[in-house]
This record gives sequence, C-alpha cells and structure tokens, in this order.
Amino acid sequence: MSQDPSFELVNADFSSRVVIATGEMPWIPSPQAGVERRLLDRIGGEVARATSLVRYAPASVFPVHEHALGEEFLVLDGVFSDEHGDYPAGTYVRNPPQSRHAPRTALGCTIFVKLRQMAPSERHRLVIDTNIVKWKAAGQPGVMRLALFSAPDAREQVSLERVDAGAGPCDADCSGGEEIFILSGDLRDEYGVYRAGTWMRNPAGFQRRLGSNGGATYWVKRGHLRPMS
Repeated sequence: MSQDPSFELVNADFSSRVVIATGEMPWIPSPQAGVERRLLDRIGGEVARATSLVRYAPASVFPVHEHALGEEFLVLDGVFSDEHGDYPAGTYVRNPPQSRHAPRTALGCTIFVKLRQMAPSERHRLVIDTNIVKWKAAGQPGVMRLALFSAPDAREQVSLERVDAGAGPCDADCSGGEEIFILSGDLRDEYGVYRAGTWMRNPAGFQRRLGSNGGATYWVKRGHLRPMS
C-alpha cells in the first residue's frame, strides 16, 4: 500500500495553534493489517516526524522496526506489548533513538504516540506505570502533576496533570510551546471548552488562561516548540 501524499504534511506549521476533537476524525488504515491511525501532525511519508493516535485490533502485530529518532507513547486503552513486556492503559514509554522493537497486542489497544521527536543524545529507555506513581501538587490551586520526563536542558518537560472542578483560570505564557491531549473531563480557556479526546498544540509564545469546569486529567508536553537558537 503506497502512502497517500496528502498525509505527508499534516498540521506541519508549528507556529500555528491547532485544536482537534480527535473523536470526530476517521480511522485511517496503515500499511499493516489491523493497525489504524488518526494523524494529528506529520512531516514525511511512512518514516515521518509524527504525532498520532494508533489503534491495534486484537491479535494484531507490527514487524520489528527501528526508531532512528525515538518514540514516546501513552497507552490509552487495552494492553500494548512487545518483546520487552506488556503495557496496560496508563503506561508511558520512551524508546530512545536507535532502539528496536516488534509491537503486538493480544486484546487490542489504542496509544497516543510521537515519533522522531527526541534529541539524538537521549539513550535511556523509560517505562512508567502512571497508575501506581504518586501525584504531587503543581504549585497552582487545584492542580496536581505526575512528572514523566524532563530533558537536561529543560527544553522538553512531559507530565500528566489533573485539574479540580472549578479550578483556574491559570495564566500562562507558553514561551516554549505546549501540547495537550485530554484524557478525561474538560478544559477551558478564553478561546473555548475542550472535551476528552481533544488534542491541542499551542505555539511558542502563546498566552492562555487554562481552567476546568468539571475537572480534567490530561497529558502535556511543554518547551519542545521553542525555536532553535
């Protein structure tokens, strides 16, 4: 199956804000049987810098492959597996540049995944079961944080955050950019209200006032959209 050229550039302007209700997107078949995708951003063909939702049907497998510039993913439902282990919903994994694996799933699963977006110097594999890690106060009223990864130069910080119902609004200048995927509940800012399944990418320098009406849990990455100096 050849790659549709229309999929090679998806939300590729990182200076623009993007907000997508992913539940309204179609699932697109991948070249591998039983594996479907929702493309959120992408630069390239089948070997691409990409952010996607990927859904594996029960008993599906993916051939062994290398992640030349790394892979990170959060398991959203089901159990994702490879030769290194089984990863239930809530597991966060970083496979560093030059790593290899052969994904599979017995029961089926959905993951939120980012490809080819790591520093070449990153060398350590990271696996975190967020179901058992302790959350900590984030320094803002009604906000808790579960830290997942922080780059030594602070250009990339990844975490889960939990906001209480009625919390905020919290002012923020996203000097290094911000990317959010809402896992449950709702978030709001001066531009709108966003439900579970919403993915948003706020560019470097974007300002917003984030809060929640009913409470929310979300994955967030900050600092990684800062222009290279």
